[in-house]
Parts: sequence; C-alpha cells; structure tokens
Amino acid sequence: MNANLKKLYEKLKLIRYYEHAEGIMYFDFETCVPKDAMENEGDTMSFFSNQAFKIKKSKAFEELVIDLYKDINSLDYLDQILVKDLYEDYQKAKNITPKMELAMSKVYNQAYIDWLKAKNEKNYKLFVPSFKKVIDISKKQIELRENRLDDLYDNMLNDCEKGLLQKELDVFFNDLKNGLIELIGKIKKSKKKIRKDFLSRIVPIYKQEAFSKYLLELNGYDFNRGYLTTTEHPFTSSIAKDDARVTTHYHEDMVLSNIYSIIHEGGHAILMQNEPEVDYEHFINDNVTNGMHESVSRFFENVIGRSKAYVHLIYPKFIETFEEFSDISEQELYEAINIVEPSLIRTEADEVTYGLHIVIRYEMEKKLASGELKVKDAPKEWNRLYKEYLGVKPKDDSVGILQDVHWTGGFGYFPSYAIGNAYNAMYLKELRKEYNFEELIEKGDFKTINSWLKEHVFKDANHLDPKDWIKQITNKELS
Repeated sequence: MNANLKKLYEKLKLIRYYEHAEGIMYFDFETCVPKDAMENEGDTMSFFSNQAFKIKKSKAFEELVIDLYKDINSLDYLDQILVKDLYEDYQKAKNITPKMELAMSKVYNQAYIDWLKAKNEKNYKLFVPSFKKVIDISKKQIELRENRLDDLYDNMLNDCEKGLLQKELDVFFNDLKNGLIELIGKIKKSKKKIRKDFLSRIVPIYKQEAFSKYLLELNGYDFNRGYLTTTEHPFTSSIAKDDARVTTHYHEDMVLSNIYSIIHEGGHAILMQNEPEVDYEHFINDNVTNGMHESVSRFFENVIGRSKAYVHLIYPKFIETFEEFSDISEQELYEAINIVEPSLIRTEADEVTYGLHIVIRYEMEKKLASGELKVKDAPKEWNRLYKEYLGVKPKDDSVGILQDVHWTGGFGYFPSYAIGNAYNAMYLKELRKEYNFEELIEKGDFKTINSWLKEHVFKDANHLDPKDWIKQITNKELS
C-alpha cells in the first residue's frame, strides 16, 4: 500500500471511532434522552463531532489528502473514490475552523431541541429563533467555500444530491405538480366508494410493535445487526458496521401510519445492511446520496408495500395480530391502503398526493434560502400552499410547518423523496425484465428481490454520482 495512503487510513480509523461514538449519542438524543438532559447530550455530541473535524483540519491530514489527490491515478479504483471525496470535503471546509464547526454543530442540536418543544406545544414561534440560526449558519457555511456554485440553494441541493440543481428540478417539479393536480382532479370525480372508517380503530402499541418486527424480518432486515425503537419523527441510522437501527412512532388510532413507516425505514436499513464489505474497508461506506437512499426506502414502502401482492402476503398475519380488524376483508384493506385523498401529513400521504407535499417544501425552501420568504411568515405561506395545492388547511403548527424534523439541519433534503420515486420507477422496469415481480412478492421471496437490488442497485451506490449510477442500472438518463 502507498505509504501516504496507509497514514491516511490510520487517521480515518480514529475519525471513525469518534463518529461511531457520536452516532450512538445522536441515536440516544433522538430516541431516549430525558428532556432536561438534551442540552448536555447535544454538547457532548458536538465535542465528538469536533474532534473528528479537528483531525480532518490538521495540517498532516490535509497534506496527505492533497498529495494523494495530485497522484490519484496511481491509486486503485476504490481509493480513488475515497481520495476524490476527501479532497472535495477539504475544499468545502477549507475556510471553516474547528471553532466554527463546533458552533455550527451546537446550532443544529439546539434547533432539534427547540423544534421538539415547539411541535409538542403546537407553537411555531418557539422554533423561530433556532430556525433563523440554522438558515444563517447554513448560508455562512456555503459562503465560506471557494468553489461554491453561484446560487445559494443550488449548493444546498448539490450537497444532498450531487449534480441535481434548480434548473432541472424546477422543470421536474413543475411537470410533477401539474400532472398530479390534474390526476387528483380526475380521481375526485370517481364514484367508487372506498371504506376507510376502520382505519382509526384503537390498536395497542405492543401489537403494533410485534407486527413491525414481523414486517422488518419478512422484508429482509437482520435483527442480529439491527435494533428497533421509537422516536418523535421516524428515521434510520447507520451507527457503524453491522449496526443499522430503525425507529418508528406508534399511534394507537393510526395503525397504517406505523406499518408504512416501518416498511419505509426498513428499506433504508436493508440498503445499509447490504453495502459491500469492501466499501467499509476503504472508508467509502455510507456514501450513498439521499435520493439513492430514498429510492430504496420508497421502493419498499410503495412499490412493494402497497402492492396487491404484498397485502395478500401479509393479510393473514395482519388479521391474526390485530383481531380488531377481523371483519375487514383483504380487498377492503388493500383499497384503504391505497385510497387517494388530500391530507395534511406528508408521511401519511398516499402515493399520488405525496408528490405535492414535496413540491410545497421545495417551493418554500427556495424562498426561505433566498430571503424572499421571512422565517416568521413561513407558517402562513405553508398554509396557503396546502390550501391551494391540496385543498386542506392545518388546524395547528404541529400538523403544519412543524410536522417534519428536516429543517433543523438545513435545506435540500426534501427533493430527494421525489427523485427517489423517479429512480425506483426506472429500476423496477429492469427488475421486471428478469423476474415476475408480483409473483416474488406474493411468495414472500425477498431473498431474490434483495439479491437483485444488492447486485444492481446497492453494489455501486457508494462509488458513483447519481446520474452515472441510474444510467448504469437502466442505461437511461433520469426521467
């Protein structure tokens, strides 16, 4: 091994230890830390994050990265990816000091604490000061870059999904918005009656937890390398090698909410558990973009999870676990799962109206990032767009602008959900060329499905930019 590369690996090991510790604390921070301990926990997390950052900002580390980048063609393929990514990180953080990074980290941690309080108290004003700081510090972070893109929001988008900027997304979302509004209008005219009265029946949490574990294992999640618990806003976390943790939020009167949250988050975790071992060895694991990740989670949630074949597969266990629904037929359950109607909550939205939830967030992020929309006026704009696009109006901030946690960490993530849908629609066509997809689902043959995903979707996800990745899978550009 190249002597400089060997030295770099040793430093990356130390960084990994700090990040592992921070990851464990972050998971606790969002799941089980007592309310009064959150600030101290956040400070400890920031300390460990800062220790890792200090190593990256050390003269020795930066010189190793620069020297290796100059001679990058002499490295093997995976180490070229590593050094290229580290060099890009070096350029982005070139003018950010460890002191500044520590301050930024504390802003994001405090924003989460304030968001949680604001959501629980249904009071957006409690989040406003932190939200302003998040936007300001995100802008400052980008303004300090020497090789930044001209537009501020383009930098935020590019950080989340490399190469995908407003020029393309404006067209994508405009077409999506117009198409969905037209489609929803047609669906509203349908005279078909779908029964949904049973969806609010009370189901004890312990039953939902048991069914969650059944679904995760059915879909291919390995509990020997994972863990399930609860949080305010569901997420999945890759803590370390062989440690992909899933969270959910149970509602006694919304059993489907948890079911599809679990299937979605389980999709993220299945990708994490199937990253190539060699990527971990070369420090390029967990390098998948948000859009790639969401393509997999939403593939499980919607393409698989809402299919007639999947409902047929899980129906017997559903009725066995939830006797509260013993009078509900398989067809009634399937139709209720796929009912199309405007709603307030993004994560509860059906597959059709979901896209408009993302359009709203995209339009708001652009305005907030540019300063066209003031933070204090954001709820009013949120409510206006929900009324205009979906015909619904939030009764309070908790089911309105405070429903998602994402803005505690900045902008740019939300478009990944819609882009993910586009990606998985493209690679589903490729999977169908080799297998009878519905038959695999109906038989519960997730071993075959996950093997195909591992070979075609997961294998090079850490290695390629999104546009090259989707083209390699489908031989087509994103559409």
